[in-house]
Amino acid sequence: MLTTVQDLGRWGAQSNGVPVAGPMDEYSHVLANRLVGNPPTAAALEVTLVGPELLANTEVTCAVAGATFALTRGTMPIPMHTVFTLRQGETLRFGARAAGARACLAVRGGFDVPPIFGSRATSLISRMGPFGGRALKAGDVLPIGSTAPLAPSRSAASNPVVLPLPPGGARLRVVVGPQDHFFTALAHETFFRSRYIITPASNRMGYRLEGPRLEHAGGADILSDATPIGSLQVPASGQPILLMADRQTTGGYPKIGVVIGADLPLAGQLAPGDWIEFARCTRAAALDALRLRHQALRGRPA
Repeated sequence: MLTTVQDLGRWGAQSNGVPVAGPMDEYSHVLANRLVGNPPTAAALEVTLVGPELLANTEVTCAVAGATFALTRGTMPIPMHTVFTLRQGETLRFGARAAGARACLAVRGGFDVPPIFGSRATSLISRMGPFGGRALKAGDVLPIGSTAPLAPSRSAASNPVVLPLPPGGARLRVVVGPQDHFFTALAHETFFRSRYIITPASNRMGYRLEGPRLEHAGGADILSDATPIGSLQVPASGQPILLMADRQTTGGYPKIGVVIGADLPLAGQLAPGDWIEFARCTRAAALDALRLRHQALRGRPA
């Protein structure tokens, strides 16, 4: 089981070597928080592939968004993307997973674990965050915030625009660069016409991809520079690595492109064995796509 506490991440300290962390699927994290009336920055649980069993020691209002799980409150089925209440002593169970890789469980008030560097996000790779920066285990107790929540979003609650879950793979849009000149013309052609598979060596730090090799125009090393989420680093092996939420703050491999922000939630719903294809995208189109994602979070589908 891999369930972690996440908020929107530990931004602003990357220059000091502090990783961001945060949700792999930010869209579903924000949607679940909106459903229960939290600000988008509230801490929630990210459930990966296999879900937990959670016992409520007080009455709590919840919503689950993202990957589709068979949810039950006691013996009663609970639909995804709706608000429900767990009474004291009731158990929420995550059963079989039907689609996607990661779900977000938000509770009204958020999980009130101690912030570190201003964030409650769990960075597994650096062991930073609540519970010593580890995943949850049996016996952990999660305090819930007592701060009065925002009024739940009517549009989100009545007509939530759910992230379309990728069926075994996804076509992700990419803005080329910043080190695209480190690759041959054939490498660029190969990159945009090939299918890559996410290998079992992948995790929240990054997806190691397997597919046609990308040839460097010179060496495979650069002076270390910043690594934004969605970066596609290519080491000497020629096999791309898609950097995700727990990525390091800097890296020394050239980046052939960066997955656009609007498609990162789709990437976050992929698992080992799923495929990825890449499509070229302009910066203008990337901004338009991101605006549409934000519009959808307000309950206004395109």
